[in-house]
Amino acid sequence: MPSLVAGTALALAAATATGAEDRPRLEPARATEPPRIDGRLDDAVWRGPALALGDWVTYNPLSGETLPQRTEVRVAYDDRYLYFAFHCEDPEPAGVRGTLSRRDDLWNDDWVGLSLDSVGNGQSSYDLFVNPLGVQGDILNSASAGENTAPDFVWDSGGRLTEQGYDVEIRVPLTTVRFVSGPEVRMRVLFWRRVSRLGISVSWPEVPAGRSLLECHAAMQLGSLERPLTLELIPTATYSRRETRATPEGFGPARSDPDLGISFKYGLTSSATIEGTVNPDFSQVESDAFQVEVNQRFPLFFSEKRPFFMEGLGTFELAGVGGDAVMRTAVHTRRIVDPAWGAKTTGSAGRLGFGVLAAGDEAPGRQLGEEPNPFAGERKEFFVGRGQLELGPSSYVGALVADTELGSGHNRVAGADFSLRRGNHRASATFLATATRAPEGGAAASGLGGGVYYEYATRPLVLISQLEHYDRGFQMDTAFLSQVGITQGWLYLGPSFYPDAEKLPWLKRINPFVFARYGRDRIQGGDPWIVVPAIRFNLTRQGFVRIDTVFGEEPWLGQTYRISNTRIFAEAQLTRWLYVNARVGRGRSIFYDAVDPFPGRQRNYYAELRLQPSARLGQSLGFDRVEFDRADGGERVFTVNVLNSRTTFQLDRRFSLRGIVQYDSSRNRVLLDFLASWELLPGTVAYAGYGSSLERLEWDGESLRPGRGRYRAAERGFFFKASYIHRF
Repeated sequence: MPSLVAGTALALAAATATGAEDRPRLEPARATEPPRIDGRLDDAVWRGPALALGDWVTYNPLSGETLPQRTEVRVAYDDRYLYFAFHCEDPEPAGVRGTLSRRDDLWNDDWVGLSLDSVGNGQSSYDLFVNPLGVQGDILNSASAGENTAPDFVWDSGGRLTEQGYDVEIRVPLTTVRFVSGPEVRMRVLFWRRVSRLGISVSWPEVPAGRSLLECHAAMQLGSLERPLTLELIPTATYSRRETRATPEGFGPARSDPDLGISFKYGLTSSATIEGTVNPDFSQVESDAFQVEVNQRFPLFFSEKRPFFMEGLGTFELAGVGGDAVMRTAVHTRRIVDPAWGAKTTGSAGRLGFGVLAAGDEAPGRQLGEEPNPFAGERKEFFVGRGQLELGPSSYVGALVADTELGSGHNRVAGADFSLRRGNHRASATFLATATRAPEGGAAASGLGGGVYYEYATRPLVLISQLEHYDRGFQMDTAFLSQVGITQGWLYLGPSFYPDAEKLPWLKRINPFVFARYGRDRIQGGDPWIVVPAIRFNLTRQGFVRIDTVFGEEPWLGQTYRISNTRIFAEAQLTRWLYVNARVGRGRSIFYDAVDPFPGRQRNYYAELRLQPSARLGQSLGFDRVEFDRADGGERVFTVNVLNSRTTFQLDRRFSLRGIVQYDSSRNRVLLDFLASWELLPGTVAYAGYGSSLERLEWDGESLRPGRGRYRAAERGFFFKASYIHRF
């Protein structure tokens, strides 16, 4: 570790261990009568005065300013729930934006909500958001993994538009959150609000620029509370039917697949749970968005969408991964393709946080095609263990072990990490060691990997640097890792300027920056480097414009190529019903052929429109085009067009209809996907869907040949899923 980073880390650790924080304090009253969660603040519990919170201060994209929009907050609790009420005033109430949509699809609306650190240790928080019509969004925020939008928590909300703006109510079951029960329960809370047409967010308490949200919560002290140690069961029933075209005139025999499964969760203590699943349903209700997959050097990342894995996933994350790092995530559970079973426990005990995940994947044991599978009938076993010791808000030291077993092979990983934050400084480091043997046996391999990270962030300036190294023999089966055999470091430096709001009310921030990276690639044999000078503009109406140019060198198969790319990005919520997003780029690139690579010129075009003609109806249309020509003669190598169309109709907050049409010219494929959804709450849901894949197929007299002929329905299928959550 460089001495500068080491010295900073030691200083931060000492400051974190000894520093005392002066937090605002809240002491909510115990409710004698629970409120009705309907967005109307006429219940007896809300008739008292609002909390005297003082000014709400901007944190995104501006920092340290106030807005004319006023927000009143009231808080109460009883033996079963926490209650929050928000009265949101706006000098232009007609400009408040609220749409009926599915959960977690409210980010372009106005919203209000809270961040609840229920354990009170500054390591994680439940972040809850509600738009003016009561639609929910939630995020799990953790010191190690940052924001994770995948989890869906069980809580209730109501909202309604008013003549002054809008009102919102929130009810959080104590069975949903983890806390340390006892005669005095201490939690931490922060409130926030987004004004959509301004594109500005405010909070109370203030979140100063460069500070972690987890450092800024107010203290909230409650009376005696005991968390019910509930047993939660979720039985699931699924049925699918699929047909594959056999001849130009018809389909082959239909394949039906009815199935039953069950998952459970049990509260071991008020701050720890154990979960399990047997024969789980892991059907993909949401389709993965099409992406351009032609001429990609690194694998594409698809987010986890399966409920059992999503909850608590941040517990297993390491410091310094994600973003521009080589390792996107240390535990990418989509690598567990078809689990027959799964088990997980997560929680905390005092200053110690922990998590254990295990699963058996049947996918490697499937017999596919005529080629014999030496692992037929076997499962690949996954095991991950994680521990974290709290050092202070957003600061910890941790350890991780992981093991996968298949056949006579294995992949074993052990490592440690730390993250230290104090004021505007943050330092972190990760060290990993791996030992691997192939499933077929043979020679063993081993490798070391990891990195160090430092960040200094204030309102006028952000400085970030990272150093990473991964041996050629490094392998981590649970991780999403872009490459190995690489040593590299990068630096980001970006000042921010804030124009006069009276002279330029439409321009909120100007952010010129430079990004530079240099490394040694031992696999491809060369020294890759890039420099990216750029400038960003933050505008009203959630507007954003970025202009940059990329230039550098990249090795591939022992040769080094010059690369460059000039790009423009822009997006904005132009009106309450129209959102636009566009980007263009052109420059020098590489055709990543494994035998005969060559340089070329690439052009990228992307455009997206989202229309919201009413609160219930939404339409989005995205078009992505990539062109690649040889550099030596201008000959066209490929053109790829990808089209995504998505139509949604939300009858109410629980029931919706959705239609997706996706076209990919590189695959000569059109995907049609229709879904009806009813979601009472996470765990109690019903879905019915129909999908069809259209491909270019030509009959040669004996079989259908793909890629030629006219478009035909190659596959079609129907599925139904229903599950019910029951708490004892």
